[in-house]
Amino acid sequence: MTTYREAMREAISEAMLTDERVFLMGEDVGAYGGCFAVSLGLLEKFGPERVRDTPLSESAFVGAGIGAAMGGLRPIVEIMTVNFSLLALDQILNNAATILHMSGGQFNVPLVIRMTTGAGRQLAAQHSHSLEGWYAHIPGLRILAPATVADARWMLAPALDDPDPVLIFEHGTLYNTSGEPGTEKVDITSAAMRRPGRDVTLLTYGGTLHKTLSAADELADGGIEAEVVDLRVLRPLDEATIVESVTRTHRAVIVDEGWRSGSLSAEIIARLVEHAFYELDAPIERVCTAEVPIPYARHLEEAALPQVPAIVAAARRAVSA
Repeated sequence: MTTYREAMREAISEAMLTDERVFLMGEDVGAYGGCFAVSLGLLEKFGPERVRDTPLSESAFVGAGIGAAMGGLRPIVEIMTVNFSLLALDQILNNAATILHMSGGQFNVPLVIRMTTGAGRQLAAQHSHSLEGWYAHIPGLRILAPATVADARWMLAPALDDPDPVLIFEHGTLYNTSGEPGTEKVDITSAAMRRPGRDVTLLTYGGTLHKTLSAADELADGGIEAEVVDLRVLRPLDEATIVESVTRTHRAVIVDEGWRSGSLSAEIIARLVEHAFYELDAPIERVCTAEVPIPYARHLEEAALPQVPAIVAAARRAVSA
């Protein structure tokens, strides 16, 4: 068994061994081993030229990563937590995502940015955001949300092979989870069916996948067979898999740790209405984070986030409608 953290470390190490153009940069990724210990030991293995500790300036080091990528290197830029990415939003939105277009197709930006996302760790309102839905709004970026050890292990290589910017969102509650990484390569274009079912489709990604699978187990005990689809690629969405699953079950529940208003869940609902409206036998349900800054207190944080009972209740409403 391998932890999610170890799988990410193995993926980075393999990439650096395979391609001398690949290097890692970010705050505390070197001597400290990374805020979440993902890069532990890589400085000793590859040296300070390829594992670079940066100053506390996201705008500066993301910009440096963009320049390195345009110069022929393959940088992996680590941003400690997703809220800090807002300090580099101009670099990500106005540079990384647009340079290919603004240069008339002359310059690609083969950059990978990794960041920790999500709540559930009592880090309070400023370090518990789920902003991947924001970034999924931006043309020119590919957005990944690996939720399993296997995806953590195998998504990095195709992300580095992509000629355009890729953002990888790693949910903070997943680092200690364990699983079999396997040896089968994965793509960064398609969703994954994690559990087949016939009665309702549960669509989710990242940190809520395991809650959704637990909800599916509970629903099965009551005779409801829920199909669980792990979106895992948030831009571009695998619309075909989403529509195919809902066409089969005729009911949908979307589980999204983002806030409800203007969320990724809202986008998925719109696409289902556009492409599968007449296949729906019940209103689409969704389970999102409460529209509040994430509380610090454990019981309040848990109350604000999507949880198994809420997912089960939403699925039962959809099936009974």
